[in-house]
Amino acid sequence: MSCNGNSNHEHPPLPEWNSLNYPELPPMPWFGLDIGGSLAKLVYFEPTDNTESEETEVETLKNIRKYLKNNRSYGDTGHRDVHLQMDSVLIGGRKGSLHFIRFPTSEMALFIELAKSKGMATLASTVCATGGGAYKFEKQFFKELHMRLHKFDELESLIRGIEFMEANSPTECYYLENPKSDTAEKICYDFSDPYPFMVVNIGSGVSILKVTAPGEFTRVSGTRCDCNYLADLGGGTFLGLCCLLTGCASFEEALELASQGDSTKVDKLVKDIYGGGYEKFNLDGNLVAASFGQMISTDRRAKVKREDLARATLVTITNNIASIARMCALNEKISRVVFLGNFLRSNMISQKLLSYGMEYWSKGALRALFLEHEGYFGCVGCLLELITQREDYILQENLKNNLLNGAATVNGTTPPPPTEVSGTPNPPEMRNGSS
Repeated sequence: MSCNGNSNHEHPPLPEWNSLNYPELPPMPWFGLDIGGSLAKLVYFEPTDNTESEETEVETLKNIRKYLKNNRSYGDTGHRDVHLQMDSVLIGGRKGSLHFIRFPTSEMALFIELAKSKGMATLASTVCATGGGAYKFEKQFFKELHMRLHKFDELESLIRGIEFMEANSPTECYYLENPKSDTAEKICYDFSDPYPFMVVNIGSGVSILKVTAPGEFTRVSGTRCDCNYLADLGGGTFLGLCCLLTGCASFEEALELASQGDSTKVDKLVKDIYGGGYEKFNLDGNLVAASFGQMISTDRRAKVKREDLARATLVTITNNIASIARMCALNEKISRVVFLGNFLRSNMISQKLLSYGMEYWSKGALRALFLEHEGYFGCVGCLLELITQREDYILQENLKNNLLNGAATVNGTTPPPPTEVSGTPNPPEMRNGSS
């Protein structure tokens, strides 16, 4: 990984890694960081099977552990989702709890300042990260914290995180029963044998993936016909339009406005055109015929409220995503479609729309599925990747040392040493995991 920082600021070189003096797993604390276009997600693994040496851990590590666990909010915009905490989880042979934290990507400078003040960089020289921000903020992390970001592919991390979380949380997957009613109920769905399935990851944009086996996936068409997997409609579109139309300042405020609005005062429905349903094609009169179609009228524009505009924006974005997802599922002949991403966090309006749209337009052949941990799968996946790559590197180094010392033979002869990865003796944390 190339990270030279700012040429005007010199730093001492990072200490060289030594396989003989370094533990077989990265030192605590273990973090996974997913830096998206709008939101950054952080997962923190807290071991509960502490070794004797860890019981007398350094003061800095104690302070980090105490700060993360004793708070639900960090500053004005950072939050720990306590209800999503997972206990008794096994990672890298260690047993512990996973804590889930989020903050706006726009506040990255404050996060880096917080990490500096808590002494995080004194404990680890590398943090595993994924998402576009792992590239965007790479130099800033090195400049301010003298810390390298070990980057992993975001889609590989996403799929690995989904598979891990589902295996460790039997109630992770669910669907909505009677999504059109006010009493829609979450029903647990058995996802133990899911393949093949489709993932519709709704963040700032949308990624649509077909997963055929553990770790095996392909990108399928999104909402842009010139791109295989990125959609230019998503949570970022919703928030951007809401900011323009209503003057709101955050995703949470936009959702709150939408929850109080009436989209039928903005959208033109089938019944507004036909006076009822279009029976020939079995179109319900309450279906949207033209998003924002009522805004053609000067009188309608004068009466519309910002809450109505927010609701109509949310309905427009969600309905388009549902339509694209349904077409992709039919083209790929897949019946299980999983919607996830932070766009769906505390967003029951969209979950209901996705559930109803998938079922209605497929005539009951498709069902929208959801996951409890919404947008945290990428950061969990890249944390798992770091542990796995580190273990692989240790095995390679041990084999190499044994061969060089003549301790290992095959059929009485010593096989050649393994080939260096990327032509460098650096461990995985010094290499780009996305290559």
